[in-house]
Amino acid sequence: MKIKYSRMLELTTLVLMLMVFLVPQNIEAQKKKRNKKKDQTEAPAKPAPKKDKKKTIKDLTKSSKEIDGLFKMYQDTITGSLQMVISEDQINNEYIYFAQISNGVVDARLFRGRYGGSKVFKIKKYFNKIEFVTQNTSYYFDSNNAISKSKDANMSEGNMASIKVEAYDKEKGLYLIKADNLFLKETFSQIKPPKFPGSSPTAFSLGSLNKDKTKINTIDNYPNNTDLEIEYVYSKPSVLNGGSRAVTDGRNVSILVRHSLIAMPDNDYEVRFDDPRVGYFMTQVNDQSSLEATPYRDLIHRWNLVKKDPNAAISEPVTPITWWMENSTPLEVRPIIKSAGEKWNLAFEKAGFKNAVIIKQQPDDADWDAGDIRYNVLRWTSSPRPPFGGYGPSFVNPKTGEILGADIMLEFSSLANSLRNEKLFEKAALYDFYEEMSNEINSKDHNTICAASQMAQLNQMFGSLANTVFEASSMEKSKMLNEFLHFLILHEMGHTLGLNHNMKSSQLHSIADVNNEAITSKVGLTGSVMDYPSINFNLDRDNQGEYWTTTPGPYDVWAIQFGYQQMNTNEMEALLSKSTQPELAFGNDADDMRAPGKAIDPRVNVGDMSNDAIQFSIDRIKLANEVAKEVLAKYRNQENGKSFQALRSSYFVLTGQQAGSANTISRYIGGIYIDRGMNGQQGTTKPYTPVEKEKQQLAMKALSDLVFASNAFTVPNDLYNYLAGQRRGFNFFGGPEDPKIHSRVLGIQRNVLRHLLHANTLQRITDSELYGNEYKLSEMMNDLNNAIFRADIYGSVNSFRQNLQIEYTNMLIGMLIGKQEGKFTNSAKSMALYNLNKIRTMAAPAGNISSRAHKQHLRTLIDNAKKEIK
Repeated sequence: MKIKYSRMLELTTLVLMLMVFLVPQNIEAQKKKRNKKKDQTEAPAKPAPKKDKKKTIKDLTKSSKEIDGLFKMYQDTITGSLQMVISEDQINNEYIYFAQISNGVVDARLFRGRYGGSKVFKIKKYFNKIEFVTQNTSYYFDSNNAISKSKDANMSEGNMASIKVEAYDKEKGLYLIKADNLFLKETFSQIKPPKFPGSSPTAFSLGSLNKDKTKINTIDNYPNNTDLEIEYVYSKPSVLNGGSRAVTDGRNVSILVRHSLIAMPDNDYEVRFDDPRVGYFMTQVNDQSSLEATPYRDLIHRWNLVKKDPNAAISEPVTPITWWMENSTPLEVRPIIKSAGEKWNLAFEKAGFKNAVIIKQQPDDADWDAGDIRYNVLRWTSSPRPPFGGYGPSFVNPKTGEILGADIMLEFSSLANSLRNEKLFEKAALYDFYEEMSNEINSKDHNTICAASQMAQLNQMFGSLANTVFEASSMEKSKMLNEFLHFLILHEMGHTLGLNHNMKSSQLHSIADVNNEAITSKVGLTGSVMDYPSINFNLDRDNQGEYWTTTPGPYDVWAIQFGYQQMNTNEMEALLSKSTQPELAFGNDADDMRAPGKAIDPRVNVGDMSNDAIQFSIDRIKLANEVAKEVLAKYRNQENGKSFQALRSSYFVLTGQQAGSANTISRYIGGIYIDRGMNGQQGTTKPYTPVEKEKQQLAMKALSDLVFASNAFTVPNDLYNYLAGQRRGFNFFGGPEDPKIHSRVLGIQRNVLRHLLHANTLQRITDSELYGNEYKLSEMMNDLNNAIFRADIYGSVNSFRQNLQIEYTNMLIGMLIGKQEGKFTNSAKSMALYNLNKIRTMAAPAGNISSRAHKQHLRTLIDNAKKEIK
């Protein structure tokens, strides 16, 4: 116990000694600290750094050129960089954006004059940023309906850009922003086309957007629109496919785009809603507060035509639709174009307007560019690879459907009796081209797709060839060209007035009446100029009527009345009730049967003529055969000193007419007539009525005799010896140049079979047996089988029929074990198997050695296929 106490005492003493030693040092340290603080306080204060003065709009734009207009622009005179002024009264306002291609390359599907569509955007302010936000105009809510309170639910706006404010003028209420990224990137719209699924990996494509090379070419500023032309440069270090010769350098491709920012129109324009009985382009709008089966408020596209005298039956408009012929228009066709375009006034007079359409000539020294959206221009190009012969787009206010501007693009090649792209032509003449167009029509920009000029040119070339063979006078040839141009201008201008295609209008006249010029010159060769008709070339040269329609037809007049005439509700319904009249027949691109398996009504088609299209097509095939007999002799007598390139093209022209006619005939088999009249409307029939059995059988017999027969497509054999293309450098390198005659013929036959044996066609035949179709699937497929095989059972089979029979047999096999097998009905598969067994029996050894080998081939194909059938 004493020991513990002693140790504690020692420890306590030690602690006290340490405290005595440390306290003075701590006190001294505190003194030094206070003194130091005092010294610092007494030292003179350093001046505080000056805050940077905020730069004004004037400061930031002193080296820039001011460009006043709807949106004031400042472009730096040294760097070219762009700044944009937004005023406070522009915040929360809506504007229209529109883009078009000023120049580009067809390889990228970006060609001069192509429209990119229009959209509404709003300018918003978010703290220190200015936003450009796309508005959704596809839906309508009745403000008196409580459901309208949820109008923003599950719908997204598109914030295209959010840009920092660089300077603010409080006194004037102006914001300055940098605008380079707004225009030098794909901010407002996507320029570079996407790569579609299934496209070839070696297909031409643009590189990445090159920010260093992309630049502003021009800035045009006006009170109601601000326009900028931007040269977008797409680069890649190397290319596998550098494109056509029109692409100078596939590694660096320039696409020129004109961007237009447009003030929202402030006028008394009255919207007009679409009706399915008439064909207008439209902006689709769904009424989200409606309980109707068709809650549509679709806005038709039309110009804002207002009478100067509202009380007059016919009055001039306050603002007519004024067109300017670009100064590039060939001099010799200017009078024709003016005459054709102003013929639309015949239709507008019925709607109550006089001189609604005016056509003027752009002076050679005009101080405005054809791309200026303030002008509607008929423009001409002569492209290395023409994307069209004619093209008539327009752009609208998406909120109302009011057409704000339009252009008509015309290709000089449409006047030429020649082919600039033989490979494309070969495809077009077999109608594969129109099948591709059909696929494009399903895309978002279907309003801009038009192949009327391509098809018309193919027909015009046939007419020119036939006139040469039949030794037509120069006056007759001029007549045909004049009518061709009238049709082309009328068609493309019709698009700019809001009209879409009417592929049913060629049914207007009988075969006799299509050549009665006293009738057709007044009412039109077709019910509408908006069709893709066949050229009307009569084998009876003493009774030739009009080759092409040259005036708006009865449907066109009626449609213009619907779109432009001032009417009340009762008057509108009375007008629409006429839709069942035969001369007002209408069917658009969705209705037409241009491609195998597409649509159902054979009267709605491309490349046909008259209300007896089967007989007209039969006559056309016979006419092509007659021309083929004489074409070689005529060419050799008249074209001394020239190569045989034109003769080769003539062969494609003639077989192209046969292909188109065969396709037209085939559509009647399994066809369904459609009546789109409303319930209770006078003159309506059942919506769906199968084509008469007799007509379907007539079509099958025509195909059997003119397409599948062993003597189909026969031309004088010596013609084949002269189908030589003109060599140009090494253009035959890597492939044979000889004409592929069997492939050409098989291509025509294959396209017919692709429709007759299409899953859609076969299913429709079976289904329609329930509501009136008397040409049953079993009968149709049995007739088809016999048409292709019966004549060859006991004899030899020529090379054309051998190709056809192998192709057909493989198609039947494909229905049972191919990749598309699942698309066919059991009824169709059963008939396919039944026909294969019949073919197996008919392919017994007979005929010459080639025929025996062919029949052995057929038996082997069938035997092997049957082993795989489950």
